[in-house]
Amino acid sequence: MSSTDQNPDRLYSAREPIFPRRVSGKFRSLKWWLLAICLGIYYLLPWLRWDRGPNLPDQAVLIDLANRRFFFFWIEIWPHEFYFVAGLLIMAGLGLFLFTSALGRVWCGYFCPQTVWTDLFILVERWVEGDRNKRVRLWTARWDATKWRLRLTKWGLWLAIAVATGGAWVFYFADAPTLLWNLITFQAHAVAYSTILVLTLTTFILGGFMREQVCVYMCPWPRIQAAMMDEDTITIGYREWRGEPRGKHRKAEGAERLGDCIDCYACVNVCPMGIDIRDGQQLACITCGLCIDACDEVMDKVGKPRGLVDYMALSDEARERAGNRPKSIWKHVFRVRTILYTALWSAVGIGLLVALFVRSDIDMTVAPVRNPIFVTMSDGSIRNTYDVRVRNMHGDERAFRLTVTPDEAYAISVEGSDDGTFTVPPDATLLKRVYIVAPAGSAPANATTTDVRIWLEDAAAAERTYDDTVFNGKGMK
Repeated sequence: MSSTDQNPDRLYSAREPIFPRRVSGKFRSLKWWLLAICLGIYYLLPWLRWDRGPNLPDQAVLIDLANRRFFFFWIEIWPHEFYFVAGLLIMAGLGLFLFTSALGRVWCGYFCPQTVWTDLFILVERWVEGDRNKRVRLWTARWDATKWRLRLTKWGLWLAIAVATGGAWVFYFADAPTLLWNLITFQAHAVAYSTILVLTLTTFILGGFMREQVCVYMCPWPRIQAAMMDEDTITIGYREWRGEPRGKHRKAEGAERLGDCIDCYACVNVCPMGIDIRDGQQLACITCGLCIDACDEVMDKVGKPRGLVDYMALSDEARERAGNRPKSIWKHVFRVRTILYTALWSAVGIGLLVALFVRSDIDMTVAPVRNPIFVTMSDGSIRNTYDVRVRNMHGDERAFRLTVTPDEAYAISVEGSDDGTFTVPPDATLLKRVYIVAPAGSAPANATTTDVRIWLEDAAAAERTYDDTVFNGKGMK
């Protein structure tokens, strides 16, 4: 009897621990390879070096919050270029929609961090405590010296993995070798230690003690993914027409013919979510494919064809039940929904690439000073003041000059510069106070507002950019 049966006032039943059995097969091998690749990228990426010159960091991937930059190999993203990050997030969302509509929850089963670290924690658990049967017996055993030793060993290894997880994350936000030395010598900022602590605790708890609960209760994607899938989506299913009625074949002699399923529960025992795929599509299923490996292994032993549990579309199950051939996998993958997602994903990606290659290495923003709106000079001319922020995204110092159009109507000067030129340090932003003067009696001086364009010129590279603003005249009174 479950705890909800014993206490009907409770909304949820107590968690029942799951002890997945070890299994081998093509999907289990694929998951091991992907786990190694994902963890390798996560742990090693901050240590890769990339030469950007003497004035820039040489870490290949760096989120430089202090200077508000994001470095990714040869690409440098500035704060005003956050649309690149937004575009990548949109592509990630569309990619998730695309793969879910075509192949079900492949993200959840193979690439999700919760899945990757849970697989790693289960592997450690199996190394320390043994396979499924031993872990079940240990769970029900009394707390003696052996149980304490095994549990403390397992928890210690989990904690080491969790610390490495949090430690690797902070290396993405500072120079990795320098930060590592500061962490070891206790010279790092408190933010680094607190971040490692938070990620250590969350990894330890979510990967060790709340595995399937994260996927069922905490993650919203199991509920969203239902809208991305239809009867032509390829997902894991049970060929009920072939497997039923279930039963042990050795007991079926002289009796009604049984299906291929021998009711061995191998598919259930290897499932990290503890579900029975034979009960149909379920919210908790992450389509990891381990039940396929387990069932194929049993089918080989009993001399039955593989594929009783397999990747399939629900529409194909109905066709096979009627004795027809299933659709080609390409017809399932390439249909209106997936083609639309692919087109949208490609459009965003192409747009980001075009924006990346056409962007300028210099940039400028102009903000009129509103207090006062304008100043009347002794000769009757009208002066406006502007704050001009210049970005030099080159790796060396550059000299710049400001001009204004139409130039016959205005004179422009830069505070602190006699000839209107100034230098900006490499890979830096500089704020300058700029004055534009309209002669007395001129149209801009007498008008309320006049559109003007301020140009920024890089003499060394013959590169220029502009920003449009307004000139306020006496008509403002």
